[in-house]
Order: sequence, then C-alpha cells, then structure tokens
Amino acid sequence: MAGNTLTTTTVSDLPDVILSNILSAVSDTRSRNSAALVSRKWLLLERSTRSSLTLRANLRDLLFLPTCFRHVTHLDLSLLSPWGHPLSTADPSYATTSHLLPHLLRRSFPSVTSLTVYSRSPLTLQLLSPIWPHLTQIKLIRWHQRPQLLPQGADFAPLFENCRTISSLDLSSFYCWNDDVPIALQSNPNLAANLTWLNLLNPSFAEGFKSDEIKLITSSCPNLSQFLVACKFDHRYIGFVNDETLGFFASDCPKLSVLHLVDTSALSNPREELNDESLTAEDARFGAASLIDMFSGLPLLEELVLDVCRNVRECRVALEELNSKCPRLKSLKLGQFHGLCRANEPNLDSRLDGIALCHGLEALSIKNSVDLTDLGLIAIARGCSRLVKFEVHGCRKITVRGMRTMVCLLRKSLVEVNISCCKNLGAVSSLKALDPIQDRIQRLHIDCVWDSVEQFEAREGVEYNFDLNKSEEEDGEMMMMINQQSLGFGLRDFFDGRGNDDEGVRKQKKCKYSYDLNSSLTEGDASDNGNGFCGRAWEKLRFLSLWIGVGELLSPLANSGLQNCPNLEEMRIKVEGDCREWSKPSERAFGLGHLSRYPKLKKMHLDCGDTIGFAHTAPSGQMDLSLWERFYLFGIQNLSLNELDYWPPQDRDVNQRSLSLPAAGLLAECSTLRKLFIHGTAHEHFMMFLLRIPNLRDVQLREDYYPAPENDMSTEMRADSCSRFEDALNRRTIPD
Repeated sequence: MAGNTLTTTTVSDLPDVILSNILSAVSDTRSRNSAALVSRKWLLLERSTRSSLTLRANLRDLLFLPTCFRHVTHLDLSLLSPWGHPLSTADPSYATTSHLLPHLLRRSFPSVTSLTVYSRSPLTLQLLSPIWPHLTQIKLIRWHQRPQLLPQGADFAPLFENCRTISSLDLSSFYCWNDDVPIALQSNPNLAANLTWLNLLNPSFAEGFKSDEIKLITSSCPNLSQFLVACKFDHRYIGFVNDETLGFFASDCPKLSVLHLVDTSALSNPREELNDESLTAEDARFGAASLIDMFSGLPLLEELVLDVCRNVRECRVALEELNSKCPRLKSLKLGQFHGLCRANEPNLDSRLDGIALCHGLEALSIKNSVDLTDLGLIAIARGCSRLVKFEVHGCRKITVRGMRTMVCLLRKSLVEVNISCCKNLGAVSSLKALDPIQDRIQRLHIDCVWDSVEQFEAREGVEYNFDLNKSEEEDGEMMMMINQQSLGFGLRDFFDGRGNDDEGVRKQKKCKYSYDLNSSLTEGDASDNGNGFCGRAWEKLRFLSLWIGVGELLSPLANSGLQNCPNLEEMRIKVEGDCREWSKPSERAFGLGHLSRYPKLKKMHLDCGDTIGFAHTAPSGQMDLSLWERFYLFGIQNLSLNELDYWPPQDRDVNQRSLSLPAAGLLAECSTLRKLFIHGTAHEHFMMFLLRIPNLRDVQLREDYYPAPENDMSTEMRADSCSRFEDALNRRTIPD
C-alpha cells in the first residue's frame, strides 16, 4: 500500500535559500502578507526578508508594536496618527507612550539604518536619534512652521550629534530656514564630509538657497554624488545663481552623478503663464562658457536638471560639450533653454548638433524652449535614439507632425511621454501624435484641452501615415528618407511631398489602422467610434496623468482617443484654477463616472489642492467649495477603486483645505475602497460617514501643505477625534 502512495512536491519543498530569494523579489505589501499566512516556515522567511516597513498606527497604540520585523532596515514613522503630532508630546494621554517609545522601537527594530520621520520640533530627534546611532539615511518631514525661538541649525543638532555615519539627508519635505542647513553642516565637518546624497528641493523655500549658501554647502560636502537644490536665478534677488555659482559644483564636488538646480518659481508655479514667445522678462546671468566649465568638472554626471526659469540663449555649443565631457549622462531636463540645436533653423543640412549629439540619453525633458520646432524634434529623435522617456512642456512651436514623426523614429524604445502646456498639442492632437506607439506606451501625461477633431484636421490639413509593421529593411529605408527629406527641404515640404520628384515617396504605405487627416478611417476593420480614432487599444498603458482647468469636464476624454485602455491601473488627475471666476459649472458632474470604462483602474490621485474658491463666504450667485467638491466627486462611486488620494480644494484666504459634507457623503459610497488618504482636514462627524465603506482599512488625514494649520480647529484634526474614528474603524469586521 505504501508503494501506491502519491507524493506531491510543492513550492514549500524548495530549499530555504531559494525560497528566501523568491520572497525577497516580491515588493507588493499585500502579496507579502498573504505569503506569510501560508505556513510558519513562510512566515519566518517573509519576516526575515522584509527590509522596509511603514507604520500607520496611532501614537497611543505603540505598546502593540510588532516584534517580528527585526530585519527591517528602512523604517517610516512619518505617517503615525494623528498625522503631524509630535512624538514627544506634552499631552498627558500620550505621556506614558512617549516615555516608553525609545525602548519599544529599539527592541522591535534593532537593524534600522534608514529612517523617515515627521519632526515638528527637535525633541522628536532627541528622542529617536540615540536609538539608532548607525543611521546612514534620514528623511525629515515638516509642513508646520518652524518654531520661532529655535537657534539656527537646532533642528539638526540632535541628529548630527548622535548619528555620525549619515550619508544621505533628504529635506525636500522639511520646512526650515535656509541658514539652518549650512550652519549645521559647518558645525559638523566630519559628518558633512561623509554625505553623498543631499536633497534640498523644497517648495516651501520662498527664496531658495543663495549663492554663498550653496558655496558653504558644496565646500563642506566634497564627497556629494547627488545634490538637489532649490535656488534663485533671478538677478534681482541678492545671492542669485550666476557664473561663479556654477563653478562651485565642478571645483568642490567633482564626484557628482546627479545634479538638480531648480528655480523656486518652478516648484511653486510649474504652469506659469509666459508670453507668446515663451520668453521671460529677464535672461539668466550665465552663459555657454560657464556651462562648459561646469560640465568639464563633472565627468561622472548621469542625471542633470537645470530648470532656470530665466532665458538661457544659444546653448547649442554647451550641449555639444555636455555630450563629450559627461559621457555617462542618461537623464537631462532643461527649462527655459533656447537654441538647443540648429535643426530649428530652416534650409540647413542634416548634420546633427547641439542636444541631438547626446546619444546616450534615456530620459529627456524640454521646458519652455522658444525655438524648438518640429525639425528640432526630428533631429532629437535621430540623435537620441535610446530615449525611453520624453517630456515636453510649454514649447509653442511644435505640432502633431513633429511629435508623430519623433515617436515613429523612437517607437522601439519610447514608453513614457509627457506633453503639457504646448499650444498646438491639446488632448486630441497629443493622442493622435502618439498613435504610432499606442501599443507600446506605458506611462502618459496629457493636458485635457479639448481641441476637437475638426479643429485638429483644419490645423494640420495634410496626410501622413507610417507603417508600424515594416521589416527592418523597410524601417531603415524609412529612417533614411526622413533623414534626407525632412531636414533637407523642411518639415512642411517633407509632408507635402515637395522637393522630391518621386510621387511614390509621398504616398507611403499605410498602416492597417492608420488615420488619413484628409478623409475618414482608412482601410482596416477597426471602427472610429465617430471621433476619427480607430479602435486599437492602448494595450500596455498602466499609468495616466491628466491636467485640467477648473470648470472643464473630464467626460470628453474617452472620445478624444482613450476609449480602450484595458490594462490601465492608476490615474492622476490635477485640477487647477480659480473657482471664484465661475458662477457655476456647465454640467452637473465633472465626469469621473466615465472612467468606469477602464476595468483595471484601482488607484487614483485626485488633486484639487490648487483649486481656489470660497470656503464659507461665497457671495450671492457664487458656489462655495462644498458645491464644487460635489461637482468633482460625483460619479466616483461607479469606479472600483482600491486606493484614493484626495486633495480637497482650498480657501487660501483662511489657509483652509477641508473635506465638506457632500464630499464625505460621496466618498462613503465608494464601496471597494481599502485605502483613503485625505490631504486636508475634516470634521469628526464627516469622517464617521466613511465607516459605511465595508472594506476600508486605512484612512488618514494629512495637512501636507505649507503652512499646515498650527492650531487645530474646534472639531477638526484633534487627536481625540482621530482616535475615536480609528477605534470605530478597527472595531469593524472586515472580510478580507
């Protein structure tokens, strides 16, 4: 009988080493938690391979800290509830917890080397830094105002005194004074010399770091390999960035591989309105010679961001030197740079120059370039043939022709595209331009500017089609033809067929699903759904980002060309504008309900934080923000979302961003939600509406905007209110 017994081999029979490697490769938290429930063996292996953990417990419940995650090296304490509440609070109800907190954390997480924490005052770091003296990475978060009576640099003193091995410091979400950072680094020269990663890209720095402060930082940190800093390029400000400042990076930090220099206005107002020529009133006070000197001193550079917000003219020669001086460069972002390459000028030969010579680039972002044209896009595509990500912002002279030709040339590599603030590229035009890579693109951003198909056709008025199914030989011939024709006779001549006697060159073979701009859908069995777009799916699109002006509708999105996205998992919608200029919207609902056509959409960021209006004082005939919230959230109950991040609109006059009654009621109808993060405040009785959501497990209120309200309002964001809601949430029986 024993010989007939069947034995089954399962995954659990694998050696522990192999099984540990398998579990280590799993990044999704829920999947790891499910794996830990299989057996005790799997539980122990999963816990031993867990290296990162985020705690969202209430401060008073820290006595129940788990003790099984002893191998965690990265710990995030910034989301403890009540959010933004000091760990070392004087509140009597938390006094015992605050006293025991260091001992509990040391026992539960002995291996921590990377820490993220909300540090509202230095007392938090005084409490935590002695626990983990071997920290190497630290990220500090604070959206509340800096305590006024603190001496300069006092925020960092406890950390720098107890943790001498810090190599990475992230202050991108930590509000402090500009003087605090240089003084703290100068006071601790050994620690400063050990830093290799420093992030100072903080939008709450109104004036950014001055030239002399940057000099103090770079001279104190000679071993930096990654440096990100907000500064001022406007010469009307004292300490603006100039030729001399650029020299600091090459002379003081020659090991830099990542350098971001971003003007503070780009952080606070990313969609600033420029004139028709995309020019600012002032020029930057540095030129090509200074840029070349900086590039020459940074041979290890791999990622460069220069978002200057001031005109940098005739930069072509400097960019050619960038290619030769920094051969490792993979990612480049340029803001307000003009004269990127000579291909923007008509009747020139087809030799590549300028930015088109940066052959190793894999990610390129061009912002507010006054003279970037379709010919320039084609030259970039020819020279930068490895591009995986391309972003274009505020370039008013490019059209769908150049963009479409560019993506045709890059269709084997390009998977992420961002098109914003371009005058000739609305939603319809942008999607039409991306048609050649419709089956490949994975991440996409467009502006919801509803240029109609009729407007698009009237503006373009020409026929051009590319065969996406050509063989390698034919593809090479196509590229050669584009190289010879487009730059030799100009883009318009190329598309119109002029400059070539062979009529067959103009009448190229059409793709099965191609679209003729002068007629209806060409041959093929796909239907156009009445909008001029064929029925091909965006098969690999996983992430979609949209910008839309206040009062505009989202409902035309699908008819603009995105009706079929079977694998779309995440959306980010940014609504921006002043509601006070509108008496009421044109329709009842914004159009979120139309997104139910995307079956796999599970995660959404709905950001109305830059939508400004009247909180409680709307004049007669005007809508207050509660009615605007109803407009934007109506229909969200039709979506099968698991996660939602929601930024309510705000009244800046009273610094209030609060969830309204209609918003709470509509969110309560999202029956599939598991995680809900509200980036603002809410009354306690409004929060109780959310208990109707059957599977809701994780809810949090965050005031993560500057300045966060210092004083809790009478019934908003109080510690007791949050605790009562969390108790009610945790008492429920959740099926999964």
